[in-house]
Amino acid sequence: MIVRFGYVAMSTVIGEASPSKTMTFKTFSGLADREAAVRRLEWIAEHNLHNTLRLLRHNVGNDIRVFRFSSKLIPLATHEALADWNPYKALLEPFALVGEYVRKHRLRVSFHPDHFTVLSTPRPEVLRSSLRDLNHHVAMLDAMGLNGQAKNNIHVGGAYGDKPSAGARFRENVSALPEHMKQRLTFENDDKTFNVPETLELCEALGIPMVLDIHHQAVNNVGENLLELWPRIQATWTLPYAQADSPSDQPLAPKIHASSPKSAGDPRAHADYVLVGPLLEFLRGIAPHTAQVDVMLEAKLKDSALFMLMEDLQKFGGDGVDILDGASVRVHP
Repeated sequence: MIVRFGYVAMSTVIGEASPSKTMTFKTFSGLADREAAVRRLEWIAEHNLHNTLRLLRHNVGNDIRVFRFSSKLIPLATHEALADWNPYKALLEPFALVGEYVRKHRLRVSFHPDHFTVLSTPRPEVLRSSLRDLNHHVAMLDAMGLNGQAKNNIHVGGAYGDKPSAGARFRENVSALPEHMKQRLTFENDDKTFNVPETLELCEALGIPMVLDIHHQAVNNVGENLLELWPRIQATWTLPYAQADSPSDQPLAPKIHASSPKSAGDPRAHADYVLVGPLLEFLRGIAPHTAQVDVMLEAKLKDSALFMLMEDLQKFGGDGVDILDGASVRVHP
């Protein structure tokens, strides 16, 4: 089984390359010239996209083919006071450069909209805000010229005191989304509410692929055997909305999230690095049934954690692990 590793949004190796510089609405509204204030937002966003391209070049130079974009590329993009602003048109060239680089190097990229994007909510105003944020993420991927293989990963959301009703609302709200928005979705189990079996059931019902978070599963489970569920999770990557709208693209491999608990006292928080032992045990368990899997590392130290994990994996060179390049391995059953 081939395993490719990626990381999230920012580098701890490359200096001065934040893709998440921002401006608060208070600062924006305090500028007397609104047109100049909007131009300032666009300048910040262009800088973020430039740094995103720098990070992608860093990744390719280190054989990293899996990456999650920062959701903060465009400051105030979804603020109601800026509803008349079209940042995607204004930033067409820097978005296009990022998308061109992704396509040229066949990178797997995604977004993870923030926790307030909640489709299980019973509150209409929260649903409207969630849909606006989700549409924003779709618009950024569209501006990059990327097809449906570039995904937006979300959690199911809160239970609001009645998990079955919350799940039913989620299912109803997802079903009502436009097709091009559903094409870009993946669902992930979370660490407090919707566990693996519940998230998997929704994925299967809605035709959406599931991103398995093995850390979340460790702290939020009902005693399920993860290896027994894996064939069903893997099968969601063949469901209607799993692949791109272009038949020329290779099918996407299943994707998982991996991190380690910060401490015994704070098991849900992410540690700086990823412990190799538990991750490798899981990968060996699925290797007999899986040709390839992509692993997004959610460690606090980002690409530094990826490089450390690769160093740790080298120690298993004579024990069923082959190092393929700077960010991928072959794991034997």
